[in-house]
Amino acid sequence: MSLFEQQTQHSGNAKALSVTHYGTEFMHMVYQNIAKVYDYTYGPTLHPGRIEALEKMRIRPGTHVLEVGVGTGINLGMYPRAARITGIDLSSRMLQKANQRIADKGLTNCDVMEMDATKMTFADDSFDVVYAPYVISVVPNPVAVAREMYRVCRPGGRVVILNHFKSANPLMSKIETAISPMTVHIGFKADLDLPGFLEQAGLSPVSLEKVNVPKIWTLITVVK
Repeated sequence: MSLFEQQTQHSGNAKALSVTHYGTEFMHMVYQNIAKVYDYTYGPTLHPGRIEALEKMRIRPGTHVLEVGVGTGINLGMYPRAARITGIDLSSRMLQKANQRIADKGLTNCDVMEMDATKMTFADDSFDVVYAPYVISVVPNPVAVAREMYRVCRPGGRVVILNHFKSANPLMSKIETAISPMTVHIGFKADLDLPGFLEQAGLSPVSLEKVNVPKIWTLITVVK
């Protein structure tokens, strides 16, 4: 199946969430290639959303956070030192930079590992907070990732997703759908459908907020 064919989501009659389709290997290659410049291209512009997401986590001393798609570890220094942070990513080059950041900043409360977010090896109910920053529109199967995030979150814990989704504005929606086959080459789908994603993932948010400038990113908070 080519990159420009319609994406299928699971079996049955589930609605496709994007017009673009690609495999894990394709996106792995994209992020291996942009690892060196990620902090400069996606760092400052998306930082306000990261701050708001951190507030939604309600981290207390001893909180165990799983960051899905930890990348270069750009968020790791933001967490309270009294919390325990585990990060996973599929890109070894990204993780090299994350490990270097941990060493340079002395982040002894943080550790990262290579793992497929659709097939996490963690037990059920392992984490107090499970956070995916700017990841859901990157992965080939966002629903599978969200379901895994929910699985490994403890009852009463929080699943926090920060991501771009297709606009509710009809004109913007058409533009995002048209450019999505191109934007995947710089690391994300532009036309991921939010209502469809939430329905298929079985997520019932306690809050949905628009963040960053312009406010075209969505911060989703779910309590398990």
